[in-house]
Amino acid sequence: MIAIDNVLLSDSVVEEQFVCDLSACKGGCCVDGDCGAPLTEEETKIIAKTYPKIKSYLLPEYVAEVEKQGTHVIDDEYGFVTPTINGGICVYAYTDEAGIVKCTFEKAWKEGKIKFQKPISCHLYPIRIKEMDGYDAVNYEPRKKLCKPACKLGRQLKIPVYKFLKDSITRKYGQDFYDTLDAVAKKMNADKNA
Repeated sequence: MIAIDNVLLSDSVVEEQFVCDLSACKGGCCVDGDCGAPLTEEETKIIAKTYPKIKSYLLPEYVAEVEKQGTHVIDDEYGFVTPTINGGICVYAYTDEAGIVKCTFEKAWKEGKIKFQKPISCHLYPIRIKEMDGYDAVNYEPRKKLCKPACKLGRQLKIPVYKFLKDSITRKYGQDFYDTLDAVAKKMNADKNA
């Protein structure tokens, strides 16, 4: 375990290697799951406020589902989550010309239409954060079959999970946190190779 401030990270976050291979998985993490993407309470408010600006990006059946369910729903295990279509694809997803499922929020963000990039749980995937009493538990949890190509690509490119997720980890915890994590990872690697 790695402890930084009030965050406990599993060693696998620095020891395992991972790089999303969208050509192989086709954005399956936006489609396959027990529920929609976990959201913070703050994100539920941002999404409710931002929804009118991204509504035109969504398929009519996705808009109908948001109108029916709301901009977020509550899951027994995860709390606030994005709505889904029949327990499958996220209502905020779209499929690009290459058949890859992507995030509508991120598309609008890249186009400069909104300031919200996407839910932090999506941005951090394949790591998951569980808020405990006074600390965050951060674990590496790729989907065994779906993420197999990403694990393989990460090993080929020799890119640790935390480096692949540099932007999202920095977005969640800040640059100082990331720099500390990077220093710890380098020391762990040096100790392992000593």
